[in-house]
Amino acid sequence: MAERLVGKPAPDFTMETVTGDGKDFGKVSLSDYRGKWLVFFFYPLDFTFVCPTEITALSDAAADFAALDTEILGVSIDSVHSHKAWITTPKDSNGLGPINFPLASDITKKVASDYGILIEEEGIALRGLFIIDPDGELKYQVVNHNDVGRSVEETLRVLQALQSGGLCAMNWKPGDKNL
Repeated sequence: MAERLVGKPAPDFTMETVTGDGKDFGKVSLSDYRGKWLVFFFYPLDFTFVCPTEITALSDAAADFAALDTEILGVSIDSVHSHKAWITTPKDSNGLGPINFPLASDITKKVASDYGILIEEEGIALRGLFIIDPDGELKYQVVNHNDVGRSVEETLRVLQALQSGGLCAMNWKPGDKNL
């Protein structure tokens, strides 16, 4: 039986990263995000078809997330060198182009496994998106089949609902009253 993650401390991680401009490598840990909200999302592979639509949409909305004191971190099982190649390849050549957040490498697949989204027989992650609060508690998760992209608007809506501090009815939107 799968273990519940929502409402518990988010599984810790440390991974290598490449910056969104593809110029620098580094490392990131969950503890680096203490005091901020984190939208932490997995995608299956670099140089694929659905993944760049999600990554660029989240990148385009990065200022909206930043206004909500929220960082974004993308991760796949590819190496940081593959991430760098994808970021520095022009979009018209199947590249990603520069983005507004780093990409992390879960080359060992440990983090995808810890978050319960590793497809072991394929060695890749499902499209898992997690919202982690400033204290490190996992507040939200959504996992999609790899054929279907996620919604930036829904991610922003849920983040704002979580930050509202109250009970939010179905289809709650910013500005609506809490229950």
